[in-house]
Amino acid sequence: MHVGRQPIFDVHGDVVAYELLFRGSMEAVAAGRQDTYATSTVMINAFTEFGIGEVAGDRFCFINLTREFLSGELPLPFGPDQVVLEVLETVEMDDDVVAGITRLAEAGYRIALDDFVWGAGQERLFGLASYVKLDLLDGDLEHLDEVVAAVRRFPNIQLVAERLETDEQVALADRYGMELRQGYALSRPQVLTVASLSPSRLRRLELVNALSAPDADMPRIVSIIASDPALSLRVLRASNSVAAGHANRVSSVRQAVVMVGLKHIRQWAMLMVLDDVGGATEEHMLGVLTRARLCENVAQWFGATPDAAFMAGVITGVASILGIPPAAMTEQFPLAPAVAAALTTGSGRLGQVLRAVDSYERGELGTFDLAPQYMDAVRWSTRALDASNRLAAA
Repeated sequence: MHVGRQPIFDVHGDVVAYELLFRGSMEAVAAGRQDTYATSTVMINAFTEFGIGEVAGDRFCFINLTREFLSGELPLPFGPDQVVLEVLETVEMDDDVVAGITRLAEAGYRIALDDFVWGAGQERLFGLASYVKLDLLDGDLEHLDEVVAAVRRFPNIQLVAERLETDEQVALADRYGMELRQGYALSRPQVLTVASLSPSRLRRLELVNALSAPDADMPRIVSIIASDPALSLRVLRASNSVAAGHANRVSSVRQAVVMVGLKHIRQWAMLMVLDDVGGATEEHMLGVLTRARLCENVAQWFGATPDAAFMAGVITGVASILGIPPAAMTEQFPLAPAVAAALTTGSGRLGQVLRAVDSYERGELGTFDLAPQYMDAVRWSTRALDASNRLAAA
């Protein structure tokens, strides 16, 4: 998975924010939905593949939004704390869009007007905006005095000089006192890449269906998420974005679901359906699920919590598929200390569980005969995938 980020600097040259950019292929995406696909992919990758802390630290993230998100037709699956919503210049400023942006601003989201052009309708949003972005490369520089004067009547707005590619354009930003700057003259976009395991389309649809019920069945929702390793990891990463300052750390998929909240889980699931991009093979899924279930089955032998053992099995199984050490994944999740310790140092009761399962998978029988527990894990994993296949055929 990839996401681009371009730094936004203040007048002192310090990075204060990043604009997040789509990086990927559009070949299989219909022309009419490419912008929405790009926005959805950026959101999913930034928040649930990398984790927003990995992408931006404690800085703001500017995210381009299409009409569907601005009008409320598609929900935003994150809160307003660390994001700035960019209103693309291609969005028609009709009453539905203005009403939607008003609701977002009232909910605490910061609004940026991208590639502002006087007379295109975005001036209707001056009372709601926190940022106005001016293109100093290909923008309408003849009316720059007029635009800056109009913006300066709203003390809540900061000007962002964008597409700065020469020293002359940087000097122009200085001349008008533009508070923030962005462009190749300062820094080119960086592409962040992470190995990823995408949730199966079937599981996403099943999850959306369960979340759409009038009375959402929490055990069923947790079961669906837990039965798809990639979904589990995405929920864990999403929980990390809301875990700052939270006293409790998660040690089970259920805790992660509760921390994120069903409303946001529902919104992430809808975006993942939009972001339908294939997934791991069924064999991979079966292997990870079998390992996780086996960890759960033997947890009691070592005095470990079964839910925590299942989570540790998912994370280590996915890490193996991606070819990275489990310890490298621990910072992406708000894990309970016992889970983190098992993944990083192999210590504690969970560490014993993982070592026993590792030994069995290598063919080393050791002290414990795990054959009955392993066969149960295979049956459980196979049933989970068969249920999904039956749903697909229905």
